[in-house]
This record gives sequence, structure tokens and C-alpha cells, in this order.
Amino acid sequence: MSTRPESIIPLLQKMESLGASDLHLKTGVPPCYRIGGELRRTSMAPFEVNSRDIERLMEPIIPEHRKGIWEEKGGLDFAFNLPNGDRFRINILRSCDQMHTAIRRVKGRVPSFEELRLPPIYRKLAEETFEGIIIVCGVTGCGKSTTQAAMIDHINELQSVNIISVEDPIEYTFKPKKAIVSQREIGLDVPNFAEALRHAVRQDPDIIFIGETRDRETLLAALQAAETGHLVFCTLHTADAMQALGRILEFFPADQHAFIRSSLANTLKAICAQRLVPAIDPAISRVPATEVLLGDAVVREKIREGGDTDIPEIIAGSTDVGMRNFTHSLVELIEQGLVYTDIAMEYAPSREALKSRLTGIKTSAQTLVHRIKRGGGPG
Repeated sequence: MSTRPESIIPLLQKMESLGASDLHLKTGVPPCYRIGGELRRTSMAPFEVNSRDIERLMEPIIPEHRKGIWEEKGGLDFAFNLPNGDRFRINILRSCDQMHTAIRRVKGRVPSFEELRLPPIYRKLAEETFEGIIIVCGVTGCGKSTTQAAMIDHINELQSVNIISVEDPIEYTFKPKKAIVSQREIGLDVPNFAEALRHAVRQDPDIIFIGETRDRETLLAALQAAETGHLVFCTLHTADAMQALGRILEFFPADQHAFIRSSLANTLKAICAQRLVPAIDPAISRVPATEVLLGDAVVREKIREGGDTDIPEIIAGSTDVGMRNFTHSLVELIEQGLVYTDIAMEYAPSREALKSRLTGIKTSAQTLVHRIKRGGGPG
């Protein structure tokens, strides 16, 4: 059994060499790293109950101005940088009077669309959308923040615009390129998202980036900003586009749903959902399966009139304009040799739908081979 370090820093530094995305510190178990999507325990001694060892490890890096929030609320999000540029998003919470910690490693450089293996529609959205709202959704740890950062930084490289981000905490730091970029952190620069957005619209922004949409006030402010000619990026913790639409309505009482549907129909440019799937190549680790709903005229009308149940069929039938569902995306990943079929099945919303698509591909390929063997050629 190896000895635990006296500081959290060596545990953070080791994440890069291990290829770890997360580090967990909890009482009763040793430090655990998440590598390739799986939690792996270290050989260090477990943290003993009531030892306060986790607090001693973490206390030096908790920002002084945030310690009062931790003491009062028993939970805190903040960011921490190593001298080499590695950045970490950290959540601490109190559980049974013990500190538990979850640490996400955020690479210092914003990755490109190609590095993230995102489909071309993401680049198109970043380059050709100038107002309205783009929602990126997915479960915790699916790479939403990284995808949004890639879109924002691509705009930063190409357009002379004013970008204002509101985050809790700031994850990726954007260096001004063609754009002007201002990043505000909840708890440090402003008390909450809704107030930050009220200030942001007075700063002559072209683009507003909201790190997380947590409440009705934030979502309403985002929709209002989008309706007044700004391009707004925001996230939702939902698994897919349909759930995102449902979650938006859940923020509001039923008597306001017609108003919210109208506002969303006027502003929606895209809902981009994703989930990370284990890759065949260990060096890649995980690749995103994606779903994209574009706010075209038909979709906007369905949202306005409450015809949400038609939207999955619209997505499936609109791949020619860049829409895609998870089944389509998983088929692509299999065809590209990035994921195993059995793994894709585990992440498919409908295994039968994926099997059907794969059978169709296999049948088409076999028909082509038979035609070639008969001398008919591919046609």
C-alpha cells in the first residue's frame, strides 16, 4: 500500500500521465481516478472516517473568498490551475459531516472540432449562426463544456465580436484572438447567473455563453437575450433533445407554457445532445455520439403548436441538412472503426433501431459484393 501525499498537488499532477478525466476523494476508500470512463482505485490507504484528511488535502487550494460559502452551504464549485497550465473544475460537498471531492481535469488548450470528433454541423453552426439560442445538453461528464468551448473558440478565431461568458466556475480560459472575450465567474465577479445576464446585455455583447442553466430566471434571461438579437449558448442536464424541450417547460408553470413555446420557437437555432462512448483505441478513450435538432421552420412550428412528439421523426428524416439522432451517430462511429458494435448497443436509445440500421448496411454491402462477383459492377 503506497503512502498518500501530504498535498493534493501530486494527485492532480498524476492525472495527465494516467490519462485520467476525474479524481474522487471520499471517506472509506482510497483516492480514485476515472480512466477511460471507469473508476480505478489507487493503492493508497483509504481515507478514514472522521479523520478530516480530505479537508487537510483540499484546504490550501480552496479560494479564500469562497470558504464562507463552503461553511454556510456545505457545497462549493471552484477552479484551480497548476503552473503547467492544467486546469481543474472542483466540487466539494459535505456528506455525513465529511468532505467529499470530485475533480475534473480540464485541458489548458481548447480542443478543435476535429480533435473532439464532432460532426461538421457543429462547425457550420459556429460559423453561420449570429443570433438566437444554441443549447448543448447531456448528462454529467459527457463533455458539454468542452463542446461549447470548441464552438466559442472557433468563433473567437474567425469573427470580430464581443463574447461574454458566465460560468461557475470558469473552466476553459479564452485568449482574445479576433474577438473580445470577457469571462465572469459566479461567486467571484457576480452572485448568480440571472444577475450576470442582466449585466451582460448592457455590455454590448454579440455572443453570451452561459455555463449552466439552473433555474427559471436564468433560462428566461437567456431567451430574452436571444430574442433581442444576441447569440446565446447554454447547457441543460438532459439526455437528449426531447428531454431538453421538456426540461425547459418544467422551469415554468403551465399557464406560461404557451409564452415559452413561442419564445423558444422564435429563437431556437439548435439543440445538440451528446454522450461519450468508449472507443476501440485506448489512446482516444471515448468518442461522442451526438444528436442534433436544428430549429428550421418545421421544427419551430412544432414547438410553437406543441407538436413535440413529431420531432424525433423530423430529426431522423433530416440528415441531409445536418440533423442526426443517436442511432445515426452510432452507426457512423461503427462504420469509422471507432467503437465496437456491442459497446454501441449499450449506448443506443433503441437497440432494435440500431440493429435494423446495421443489418441494412450489412445487407447492402453483401448485395454489392454479390453483384461485383457476378460481373455486374457497382453500378
